[in-house]
Amino acid sequence: MRKVGFIIYPGYSPIGFAVSTAFEMANLERDEPAYDIRMISQHGGLIRTSQGFSVMTERFSRESYDLLIVGGGMEDASPDTVAFVREAPAHCRRIAATCLAAFVLAEAGLLDGRRATTHWARAQELRQRYPEIRVEEDRIFIADGNVWTSAGMTAGIDLALALIEEDLGLELSRAVARKMVLYHRRAGGQSQFSSLLELEPKTDRMQKVLTYARRNLTSRLSVEELAEVAHLSPRQFSRAFQAETGQSPAKAIEHLRLEAARAMMEDSNHPIDVVAQQTGFADRDRMRRAFLRAYGQPPQVIRRNARGLAVAA
Repeated sequence: MRKVGFIIYPGYSPIGFAVSTAFEMANLERDEPAYDIRMISQHGGLIRTSQGFSVMTERFSRESYDLLIVGGGMEDASPDTVAFVREAPAHCRRIAATCLAAFVLAEAGLLDGRRATTHWARAQELRQRYPEIRVEEDRIFIADGNVWTSAGMTAGIDLALALIEEDLGLELSRAVARKMVLYHRRAGGQSQFSSLLELEPKTDRMQKVLTYARRNLTSRLSVEELAEVAHLSPRQFSRAFQAETGQSPAKAIEHLRLEAARAMMEDSNHPIDVVAQQTGFADRDRMRRAFLRAYGQPPQVIRRNARGLAVAA
């Protein structure tokens, strides 16, 4: 059985318990449990979380762990906790940090010379305080060797599902995602920012249009089609859409197609032609040009880089 330790310290954010739930669900999906889940802290006993309730923990020890996960918190970890994390690779196969816990790994020196991510709101601070780290804020999670980091909040669940997939296979990871009522695990290279969130329409009418577009990417999604969804004339729709989102309908639809295509490239084995068709680009050349404009790389390179991270993990 794989021993998994969750490092808890005062101010720990309870969203980290959602990460531990992924491993609990993995146990329930098997005839025999795969993970021995422990909550551990510097002195053991009750640890007060950021929401005011306390969690019972075991005291730090040098026993071996298959995985240690440091969760983000609203307070800094103590020097002794950082020291424990610094020594963890000597008795742990893998170590991970979710959200702002990347700062704990950084202070412990475990991210020196590595690629890492964290919550987008603090990524610039991580880069400035620890210039030896290659911070990539526009990532859901990153595995660099035996050290994993994730973006903020729910991205820790994506990291947990990826770890479960590495241990127990894709099908079990998908079963856990279904149990947790998740659409699917986001790929590590996927952006922290959803195109729908970036557009931020001001009315339900335009939100309805964007939701329709995302669900119908294989359609042409012409201005006339979208205007009909909004119950406006094409001219009225184009003006209203630009005013609310700051983008033309064509540019917004391209962003939605790119987001969907990149997720498919990184998280599936579909041929490029199939990805282009299923995301509405019609052909691979058109999709390639869009990728170059948005990411500066063609789809093949994005997929190869994502696969390289999986191998490195």
